[in-house]
Amino acid sequence: MTPATAPGTGGWRLLLTRPADDCAALAGALAERGVYGSCLPLLAIEALAETPAQRNLILDLDRYAAVIVVSKPAARCGLELLDRYWPQPPFAQRWFSVGGATAQLLLDYGLDVAWPETGDDSEALLALPALAEALARPEPRALILRGEGGRGLLAERLRERGVAVDYLELYRRRLPSYPPGTLARRIAAERLNGLVVSSGQGFAHLLQLAGDAWPDLSAMPLFVPSPRVAEQARVAGAKNVVDCRGASAAALLAALGTSATPSP
Repeated sequence: MTPATAPGTGGWRLLLTRPADDCAALAGALAERGVYGSCLPLLAIEALAETPAQRNLILDLDRYAAVIVVSKPAARCGLELLDRYWPQPPFAQRWFSVGGATAQLLLDYGLDVAWPETGDDSEALLALPALAEALARPEPRALILRGEGGRGLLAERLRERGVAVDYLELYRRRLPSYPPGTLARRIAAERLNGLVVSSGQGFAHLLQLAGDAWPDLSAMPLFVPSPRVAEQARVAGAKNVVDCRGASAAALLAALGTSATPSP
């Protein structure tokens, strides 16, 4: 049975670029609303080998007033460490995530989690009253679970507030290996009319894989999760950027519903 098409979303054929498992889940959610999604993962996740420093940070979780998890890979890798070293989930601190999908992984584990509902980025999390409340104590400390070399804004802003911040880096992201021309061929073969990226690094990998074809692809509608990634894309020459104000399927569908579908 063909799924019913949601108002405003019919006719979209999107290139999806998330890591493989997340890409397949997003494609399924879009298909339920009549949107075609073609998966070309541009972020491969590799867990980092456990180090004594990682182990010490996990064992000392009760030192932190807040633990902040910036992505689903960080949540998955961090929960594996919790399973290894904490027989029961730690309850001495509040947990926070940048987005709702990451939060759900933590909630399912039994943690007390808060997240911003107005955006999936560091800026939205920094404005969350629950985070300020958790850190309103003498000499507050926060632990950020993230990928190798992630964005530094969150730690910078927290340190400006007098918070001591540590990083627990759990994974690295790389561009999977594809033959030259893969991106342009996929778009042409499947008649795709929109591109979707879920992070700044995802867009950087899109640009890298596009190579010499980027000038021709830069006019395609490009759906991004935040103002920061939107600006990054515009600086690189993208001419039709749509800020979904979130990385969830619901945020993407809402943006599709208010965007004109390109002519066939």
